[in-house]
Amino acid sequence: MHELGIVTHLASTLDELAVEEKITNYGSVTLEVGEVSGIMTDYFIDCWDYFKVRHEKLKNCKMILETEKAYTICTSCNKEYETVKYGKICPYCNSPETYLLRGNGCVIKSVEAETEED
Repeated sequence: MHELGIVTHLASTLDELAVEEKITNYGSVTLEVGEVSGIMTDYFIDCWDYFKVRHEKLKNCKMILETEKAYTICTSCNKEYETVKYGKICPYCNSPETYLLRGNGCVIKSVEAETEED
């Protein structure tokens, strides 16, 4: 249930951005969600829809989720491969000496918003 915590943090970040950039209303937020982030995207959207109505500037804000593929690198042969497809064992040299490069995060990619007119 960490999705609700992420939504709460996201709303707080957007509130801070609204102050900094004089945002009056958000139209959409695009998040890049890692393939192995552990975020359940359907549940995340449900949490967003529940939570956003409690924030004046987020009421009509659409959440757009884009998936970032997960890639792992092998320290033995220095090759990258798709994490979900092959797991922790390198498909090139069968080494277990691997680590995740990307695909486990959650990042704000873009925001569509209206600002105060000067």
